[in-house]
Amino acid sequence: MLQRKISFMLAVVILAAVAVPALAQETKQPSAAQAAQQQKMKDCNAQATAKSLKGDERKTFMSTCLSGTPAAAPAKMTQQEKMTACNKEAAAKNLKGDDRKTFMSTCLSGSTK
Repeated sequence: MLQRKISFMLAVVILAAVAVPALAQETKQPSAAQAAQQQKMKDCNAQATAKSLKGDERKTFMSTCLSGTPAAAPAKMTQQEKMTACNKEAAAKNLKGDDRKTFMSTCLSGSTK
């Protein structure tokens, strides 16, 4: 009886030694959709890194990129917003006189904005 138990235990150990590595070799390959999503994740991540995005900006970008929806176009500026932006840019460039007038005209017409 003891010899039978030992033989049975030995058979279980041998079977386990053979079965475990065989099971470990069977790794599931991702489906085409999963592989495409993984590639999209890599691409979006690389773009976010290239743009040096961090925190909430990165989260928003990744969400938009992964969803496949194009980034929303910036809202069209009102004339008042254009005037403010052009004035600010002219001041930053330290423009005076005719240079400022020419710049403001071009900026407000939308040629540079």
